[in-house]
Amino acid sequence: MHTRNTRRKTPVTLLAASIGLALYMPSSFAQEAAAAQDPAPQATAEVATDLDTIVVTGYRASLERAQDIKRGEIGMVDAVVAQDIGKFPDLNLAESLQRIPGVVISRDGGEGRQITVRGLGPDFTRVRLNGLEALSTVGSTDGQGGTNRGRGFDFNVFASDLFSQLVVRKTASADVDEGSLGATVDLRTARPFDYDGFTAVTNVQASWNDAAGAASPRFAGIIADTWADGKFGALLSVAYSERETVEEGSGTVRWANGPANGGFNPNSAFKPALQADVFAPRFPRYTLMEHDQQRLGVTGALQFRPTDSTQFNLDMLYSKIDAERREKYIEANGLSKTGAAGKSQILVNDGVVQNGGLVYAQMDNVDIRAEHRYDEWATEFHQISLDGEHEFSDSFTLSGKIGTSKSDHSNPVQATVMMDKLDVDGYSYDYRGNMNKPVFNYGVSPTDPNGWTLSTIRLRENYVTNEFDTGELDFSWVFGPSFTLKGGIQAKDYSFDSIERRRTATETIVPTFPGGTTVVPANMTELASLRGMTGNPGTWVVPNFDQIVDLFGVLSGEGTFALSNYAPSDRSVEEEDRGAWLMGQFAADLGSIPLSGNFGVRYVKTKQSSTGIATASGVPTAVTVDREYSDTLPSLNLVAELTPDLLLRLGAAEVMSRPGLGSLTPGVTVSVSGSARTVSGGNPLLDPTRATTADLGLEWYFDEGAMLGLAVFYKDIDSFIQNTRESRVYADSGLPASLLDGTTATVNDEFVFTVPINTPGGDLTGLEFNYTQPFTFLPGIWQNFGVQLNYTYVDSEIQYLLSSGVAAQKTAMTGQSKNSWNATVFYEGERFSGRISATNRDDFLIQVPGTETGFNSAANGVHGQSGTTVLDASVRYKLADNVELSLEGSNLTNEPQESWVSNPNVSLPLEYSETGRTFLLGMRYTF
Repeated sequence: MHTRNTRRKTPVTLLAASIGLALYMPSSFAQEAAAAQDPAPQATAEVATDLDTIVVTGYRASLERAQDIKRGEIGMVDAVVAQDIGKFPDLNLAESLQRIPGVVISRDGGEGRQITVRGLGPDFTRVRLNGLEALSTVGSTDGQGGTNRGRGFDFNVFASDLFSQLVVRKTASADVDEGSLGATVDLRTARPFDYDGFTAVTNVQASWNDAAGAASPRFAGIIADTWADGKFGALLSVAYSERETVEEGSGTVRWANGPANGGFNPNSAFKPALQADVFAPRFPRYTLMEHDQQRLGVTGALQFRPTDSTQFNLDMLYSKIDAERREKYIEANGLSKTGAAGKSQILVNDGVVQNGGLVYAQMDNVDIRAEHRYDEWATEFHQISLDGEHEFSDSFTLSGKIGTSKSDHSNPVQATVMMDKLDVDGYSYDYRGNMNKPVFNYGVSPTDPNGWTLSTIRLRENYVTNEFDTGELDFSWVFGPSFTLKGGIQAKDYSFDSIERRRTATETIVPTFPGGTTVVPANMTELASLRGMTGNPGTWVVPNFDQIVDLFGVLSGEGTFALSNYAPSDRSVEEEDRGAWLMGQFAADLGSIPLSGNFGVRYVKTKQSSTGIATASGVPTAVTVDREYSDTLPSLNLVAELTPDLLLRLGAAEVMSRPGLGSLTPGVTVSVSGSARTVSGGNPLLDPTRATTADLGLEWYFDEGAMLGLAVFYKDIDSFIQNTRESRVYADSGLPASLLDGTTATVNDEFVFTVPINTPGGDLTGLEFNYTQPFTFLPGIWQNFGVQLNYTYVDSEIQYLLSSGVAAQKTAMTGQSKNSWNATVFYEGERFSGRISATNRDDFLIQVPGTETGFNSAANGVHGQSGTTVLDASVRYKLADNVELSLEGSNLTNEPQESWVSNPNVSLPLEYSETGRTFLLGMRYTF
């Protein structure tokens, strides 16, 4: 049985309880510990005075620490460091990572969700939490891809307050897990030995989103301490936040040509609308989505250092995000319907064609639909890991790590109530003034609650689980001051499970109201209104979801609303990865130039088992396909110290990335959800994406906290996995009609068919520029200012294929922006500090080739997303040494997200949305 608002209580783990107990100490003990530590700070202060040292704090200190990490690594890395809890430059992990050169992000509901590194999308980036690979996934709207069933990491599961540093490793080395073409991202939570004795900090904020017109709380706190002369330490941190936003805009879903879906009525007065080279929107509409989220995170750590040569670390991470989302639309769904009662009955009386787009049309016999969708979803993530290191001698060290993580995503309520008005005359749409803010005339008043017929009740449930179990054992053997041999073995088991449940009865079977008809009573409707965006119309009627659901027991799971497993979406993937690596680390002199580096090889064997539903003789049948493959991955990284402050880096490696999880499913998945009708096929025999990489970088650390860097990179992608998409009638696919049972679709409807295939790949090249400069050379107050700038250029050319294997376009990789940059100006004074940051990325492709005839490969068509420039700012003021006030603002210009479909002759809008500005007022207190 479904229920709304069924939020589970967060479990208090044994580890968290133990840490909390360890941290609770009598005040006398705390005072003694503080007294014992008093002399050390005093001595430090005296030394600092003698050396005339400037103590660097705040954002500038975080930049310097990040530079220290970058400078000290042999490979090419970049980092973001939080000096303390609540001190990350952004409130979201993805948004913090976008400050790094080469990293751009995708947003969902106005919040950073996934990252692309050097033009390679989320599936090509591996994420490690405290040294162990992990994967977290969430749900989304259909326009954003729905529930994440891939390998891309969703960073919005976690609060940035839980982490102390983020490190992006852009070059491969033998000691780093395989599986990445773009980068390996290391997320590290805080540990007690990071702090000097007792530490307790709280950060409380109130956020305000101007689109939602609502305030939400945000809290973070940490407590840590060490005992027994620093041999034992414990830490506990908690972060909680609520977020209420509104996403509003317009959409078309896609643009179809005149003959699509049976074509317009041939008696139409405006004949150009019937042509194959003229395109009309499938679902022209305004969109309103209301998001409500709660996010809770807890970390715990115990550290034990019995001797100077032995240390153990126990880490725990728990995070849960709960979300509710409502989507409210009014649309001309008749433009996308097939059959006599669909598009073929529509008379186009008048219109305007611009560059192939039917941008204005006045029509009769158009079906109008109003719908209200409600989602509840949650993702619960937990990880626990234990690692240890022991130095058997000055030359030999053994270390090990074992851990497990699990991400549980559940979407127990995904329900849509729809009501229609049929055969409406006088409908029109007009995109001529502003393509993203069209003018609609529905032929009837869009706010009139009378005369609507209940047409469809759709029910879905989605569940996705990702689990990792990892164990590894490594050694380090120092042969002398100039050479160290390192190696290790790793065993990693990964499992992915996906389940979907759907309404067993056909979705168009709806109950009657007390009056005995399916006409929706006026008091069971409500008005939906755009808030921050001006629309025409800006208000429209939709079903009152709560009243209708309660009246008919829609979420009871019984009778006509019973649900059953949807077999084509039941799938799983299991992988056993067994690897070993060996690496030599050396230091030498090349003439007068110190040279250091590492060279090594990593070998990994992958055993893969994929289970899904395939169609055999027209009967859906569970199929499991087993396979295994192995990779030998050599790598080399060199650092030449041309001068003490000028470093030249070189990296070369062979890398691999395993196929996306959705691509590995045997058989097909058929989905009908609102305007989306899709058939997705799988290929469990896909090969990994493999590439040869080369990197060259020059870094000049010309002053304290200052750095100027330039890097160039090249990737020869030998094989690439592409999802081919084409639109065709279901009856032409050869699939059984039984797969459409329970949906509103028929075999005569057009579906988007998606099939993954291996393609020949292509080349990717690029460069990164990085400049950080505190203005310490300036006089007076100006020495407190500084800048952080970076720029990335990426160019790629990938050979795309059709589902038949025939070559399609050769163009840029999906998700790749050719140009991106970040700019931050900061000020760090004794009491006042602040910064303003801008982040930019160019347009990028999201699908190649396009789906519809006229935008497919034959027409050189693509789907893309427009570039963005996002402006954020923050100011902080210290009332006292332990009290600080903060004011932050994100997306200050209310930058929209905008996607489009194009061929060389025309570009037409797909989706447009705005999410408003967010402001946060907070106070931070250090005990």
